[in-house]
Amino acid sequence: MLQLLLAILIGLAPAPVAAQDPVKVSPRDYKVEIENDWVRVLRVKRGPHEKTPMHEHPASVVVHLTDCHQRITGADGKAQEVRRKAGEVSYTDAVNHAEENLSDLPSEAAVVELKSGAPKGLSWPLPFDPVRLDPRYHIVLFENDRVRVIRTILEPHIKSPLHEHPHYVVVYLTDLHTTMTLADGRQVDNPRKPGDIAWRDALKHVTENIGDRTAMEIQVELK
Repeated sequence: MLQLLLAILIGLAPAPVAAQDPVKVSPRDYKVEIENDWVRVLRVKRGPHEKTPMHEHPASVVVHLTDCHQRITGADGKAQEVRRKAGEVSYTDAVNHAEENLSDLPSEAAVVELKSGAPKGLSWPLPFDPVRLDPRYHIVLFENDRVRVIRTILEPHIKSPLHEHPHYVVVYLTDLHTTMTLADGRQVDNPRKPGDIAWRDALKHVTENIGDRTAMEIQVELK
């Protein structure tokens, strides 16, 4: 009889909350831009005072494409207000939360979700590390055991030295027109708009800003 009672009580216990994919929970706000074995990159657009219900992300790098003022409520019910400027970058461990845009303006961000594992590629430290070879234009924003995040700034008609990256995601912050000359001599034309996002396999190259505006981008390198 006691065993039967325990079985009934266990059956009545609330089931664990299932993981909530933001793309499924709020397809209005979240769109998949890139997905492969190592990352899923989401573009999130949230209208003024819009809310996104509880959802979860793995460890992620967030690149803010606009200013934002939002309330973030965790799974424990604790809430905090956060303000970010366009171009700011943040790293978050795996999280389960709800979000609300507190601004009268829409907000937009790129969320680089990190999957388990990393692509096989270059070993660290990089022999042609852009941060070492060209520190004026390659600035480390933060680094941990999974990623290194760099802000690159290239003034008009400036050319970087030959350098290399492991597999990485690029988020473009400005209108720009650059060319990349690869190690084998091939040249790649690269006109971009603010908010464009790209995936690049590991490569060695020279970048030249052939436009008349300063080029700015965020590079999320995988380790």
